[in-house]
Amino acid sequence: MRKFFLIFLLTYLTINSHAQMTGFSVHENLVKKDTSMLAAYTDSLLILRQKLFESSASISEEYKMSATEQARIFLPTTYYREVIDNLFSLYPNSEPESDKYLLEIYMKSPFLVRTTDRELHNQRATLVDVEKPIRHDVEIVEKEAPLPVEATSAPVKVMVLKPNFWTYKGDYSLQILQNYISGNWYQGGESNYSALTSVLMEANFNNKQKIKWDNRLELKFGLQSSKSDSLHNFKTTEDLFRVTSKFGVQANKRWYYATQLIAYSQFTHSYRSNDPSLYADFLAPFNLNLSLGMDYSVDWLKHKLKGNIHLAPIAYNMKYTRLKRLAMRLGLEEGRHIKHDFGSEFTLDLRWQLMEMLSWKTRLYGYTSYERSELEWENTFTFKFNKYISAQIFIYPRFDDGVVRDEKHGYWQLKEFASLGFLYSF
Repeated sequence: MRKFFLIFLLTYLTINSHAQMTGFSVHENLVKKDTSMLAAYTDSLLILRQKLFESSASISEEYKMSATEQARIFLPTTYYREVIDNLFSLYPNSEPESDKYLLEIYMKSPFLVRTTDRELHNQRATLVDVEKPIRHDVEIVEKEAPLPVEATSAPVKVMVLKPNFWTYKGDYSLQILQNYISGNWYQGGESNYSALTSVLMEANFNNKQKIKWDNRLELKFGLQSSKSDSLHNFKTTEDLFRVTSKFGVQANKRWYYATQLIAYSQFTHSYRSNDPSLYADFLAPFNLNLSLGMDYSVDWLKHKLKGNIHLAPIAYNMKYTRLKRLAMRLGLEEGRHIKHDFGSEFTLDLRWQLMEMLSWKTRLYGYTSYERSELEWENTFTFKFNKYISAQIFIYPRFDDGVVRDEKHGYWQLKEFASLGFLYSF
């Protein structure tokens, strides 16, 4: 019995020691395999590092791998059927570097394999083609301001504006002159003061449809002091109020059928130096002229010369005096207040802008009854120093053979003055 027990004990110890040696040997083999696989894995990391951080020229062609081959190394270990098929194929393809590593794992460490390519294929998600959105080329334009939002129920007030066919303009001037001469001046003469004021206002209507109506009011009044005149402290040098009204219907571009009314007189009485006789007074005389004819609108020299010309083959003229004692002096029959006659008349009113600061305004008036004639030519030259200061020269020759003939001048009369003063236009 002891003999069998000893034999069994020896046998058990022998088997146990052999098993331990076998286990140590297997463990050593596994460690060696893991060490070789780790070395291969480390080499692949070094190669990848060289590819990422060093020049591609320094890496040998045998270590260059595609992205798919690199993925097979770093992804969980997978059994790929194509690697085995390529190994046993009669016409194998060039064996990639990654396949060598995978074959090493398949043969020496199959327990590291986690899945197969078939399982991956079965687990893949269904691919859905995503349509690419259609893109349109949009041109960039300037940003517009947003439109104001109006209330739909807001009341709308309609305003009808009538056109204004009237135009207004005018000139105002005040000229003052002081003249001093000492008593022993070698040429003689006397000191005096003089002043002249004038107003010109116009109101013109034109409806742009063949109707035109022009209206003008002229007012002039001048005074002069003279020590040599023992009868009058002041005498008038200019005394006039005149109204001109003209109504026309257009015949063509420049011509109008027109009728014209001219009425004029003076404000106060007129005397001569050291003469008590009265030569003229308010409404003594009063002249009125009514004519019918054609009117021509002037616009020449690039709009520098403007005005109108009135030609009337038919004209009525009336001269009135409220003082009968002046009838003979004014060309009326003695003791009469009124004189009527008919004839022809023309009027020329022009304004020429000679330079920016110099202008010439002229009025030429003529009337004849074929028994007597009147001719007036007024000329005003204005030089503007600025908007308010100007100098004027006025020349006014006149012919009238319906009055008493003067022994020296005949039927001709002349008035002239030069002045400096204030001028305002609008």
